[in-house]
Amino acid sequence: MSCAERCSVSEMGVSSEMERGVPHPRLRSFIPEYTGYRTSGLPPGVHVGLPSQWLRLIVAFDAGVDVTAPTGERDTYWAMLAGLHARPAIVRHDGSTHGILIPLTPAGASALFSTPASQLASVIAPLDAVLPGGAAELVDRLASAASWMARWAVLDDLLLRQLHTDVESDLLMGHAWCSIVGSHGSIPIADIASEVGLNRQHFSRRFTQKYGLSPKVMSRVVRFERAHRMIRLPTLPSLANVAAACGYADQAHMTRDFNEFTGSSPTVWMRDELLPSVQDDRSPSRPRSIR
Repeated sequence: MSCAERCSVSEMGVSSEMERGVPHPRLRSFIPEYTGYRTSGLPPGVHVGLPSQWLRLIVAFDAGVDVTAPTGERDTYWAMLAGLHARPAIVRHDGSTHGILIPLTPAGASALFSTPASQLASVIAPLDAVLPGGAAELVDRLASAASWMARWAVLDDLLLRQLHTDVESDLLMGHAWCSIVGSHGSIPIADIASEVGLNRQHFSRRFTQKYGLSPKVMSRVVRFERAHRMIRLPTLPSLANVAAACGYADQAHMTRDFNEFTGSSPTVWMRDELLPSVQDDRSPSRPRSIR
């Protein structure tokens, strides 16, 4: 097990630490990385959980995570699995955060937890609901591990034990998913439907049944995700250039998606960026706000 990236920042009483690890090779088609995070010294506030192409497994240390799901349901979790969603989730904190984030592909939810992504769409589930009998062991062993490297080893051990290699795959919908994600949402839905040999209506129905979001909404989410990463680049590209690069009709079109997916415009979003978010792109140079 090797460390992929380490980032630690301390300024004006605020401490922020982030460390990334590489999963076992057998897990990497489902999990791109492990991310450990720890912040302290912040004023109490909220963090916005953004729509993404990834489901997210989160294990918290020191205090549970207070989350309001996109559906409006609010609860506190020590370990949770958040599904695909097209509305922001709200995470409240007391000034400190400490835990591990594990992004999952939709296929990973099936392979590791025998739960299709469609059942988790817009849902935040306690981990013991999808990992009965194993969630407590995972939380206890991660909490008692002496280092981030030791925690990566724990995750490899437990997740490899959960891995189902005989999961039935839907090759057509898998191809459609890769087309949407690989093109950053730029391929027209009609073209993807044609690629998989289905009419648009039938394709949209099957895609939604498998993933919980329609192909049109998923394309918007991954396009927004790309725009959000570009806005955070150290080169500070203009919003008009970001909109053009990401395939939006114009800047106003991008702003409408930002308002829907984050609850604010791109300008307000940039203004409010203060500290790193474990959801964001790997670069620590443009940290995301927790306010």
